Amino acid sequence: MRAFIETIKNIFKIEDLKQRILFTLGILLIYRLGSFIVLPGIDPHALEGLKNQTASGVMGLLDMFSGGAFSNASVFGLGIMPYISASIVVQLLGIAVPYFQRLQKEGESGRRKINQITRYLTVLILLLQAPAYIANLKNQAPEAFAPGFSELATVIILTAGTMFVMWLGEKITDKGIGNGISLIIMIGIIARLPFALIAEFSSRLEQQGGGLVAFLVEIVFLFFVFMATILLVQGTRRIPVQYAKRIVGNKQYGGVRQYIPLKVNAAGVMPIIFAQALMFIPITIAGFANSDTLTGFAAAFSNITGFWYNFVFGILIVLFTYFYTAITINPMQMAEDMKKNGGFIPGIKPGRKTVEFLDTIMSRITLPGSIFLAFVAIMPAFAKIAGINNSFSQFYGGTSLLILVGVVLDTLQQIESHLLMRHYDGLMKSGGRIKGRTGSAASI
Repeated sequence: MRAFIETIKNIFKIEDLKQRILFTLGILLIYRLGSFIVLPGIDPHALEGLKNQTASGVMGLLDMFSGGAFSNASVFGLGIMPYISASIVVQLLGIAVPYFQRLQKEGESGRRKINQITRYLTVLILLLQAPAYIANLKNQAPEAFAPGFSELATVIILTAGTMFVMWLGEKITDKGIGNGISLIIMIGIIARLPFALIAEFSSRLEQQGGGLVAFLVEIVFLFFVFMATILLVQGTRRIPVQYAKRIVGNKQYGGVRQYIPLKVNAAGVMPIIFAQALMFIPITIAGFANSDTLTGFAAAFSNITGFWYNFVFGILIVLFTYFYTAITINPMQMAEDMKKNGGFIPGIKPGRKTVEFLDTIMSRITLPGSIFLAFVAIMPAFAKIAGINNSFSQFYGGTSLLILVGVVLDTLQQIESHLLMRHYDGLMKSGGRIKGRTGSAASI
């Protein structure tokens, strides 16, 4: 505890780091305040129907990612997810479309063009989602609309709100402690945790039964799920690479054993975010209709505790884990780098055999990682079936928990880097290092 307090003091001794942290906290405060600013022409006291709709199901997930702005009919009601969806689409285009592949190789200028295209695509998605949001609001809370309500003006406000949130995220990345978009999503999820915790505690004491003992058991189980998720995010398997003997003068250097760190989950949280975005499509096509009136396909994919929803969700996560791993880890590039540095894998010939060996290893260690990632993603469904409150069950896995763990680790890694650069003890004084997510999945 004393070492932790000393580390906090060291953080505030570094003027640049202190300014970055305070700037980040200020931007996050602006975002949280904006999530309570209700759209013009909407009565905030007449949103009971919308709040009931977002209390469970897919709508509850959307509300969680927006930090409650969705159910508040806030100017930030659409949250940052349209930008995430646009980023994913552009990332996929970078694999399939030659034009985007060229932009990726153009360095800083190409990155600026890609960011500009992502913004335009975000606006296009918003112009489609904003009318659907208004239609859903009219369906759930028709009495909330004041005379003279302008649908066009509201669409513009919702679009501008999400673009402003995106701008806030970019400012955190530039002048704060990094990963601005990820931090904005994380702070929205954390904002829901106290309310979910209180609701579950109250339900155990009053409605569901079990009392304090049952609540403590849930907390202990949540702790184990949390620790398992940390292992999933940080887990690596080290592949030994023994360098060939080299003669330098009269000194012989040989037998030096080094390692290639191959992560069990090299794709990070991106597969689960992409899969979740696809799972939102049926309810979006249905126009955010009342879940009680949905039938067939839309009903099956709106029930987050149903078999087909979780089965398809899990399969998508496994597939996209392999997909993003192939993007993040390039066995051919790794083999070429080893060859250039005079390295080799014992018993494996350099060149094509090394590429095949690395590809086989990655396929084998990615399979259990992808299955465990899918299991963590569908854990909230099992928690809800077990009788846990819907809001609290979302913290037993799924996108919310993975984002929390990944972003917290990345943020701690950023702070630790600043401390170590200025010769202060890091956050882990024992010699360990905080590992954030790496590669394309490092930031959302």
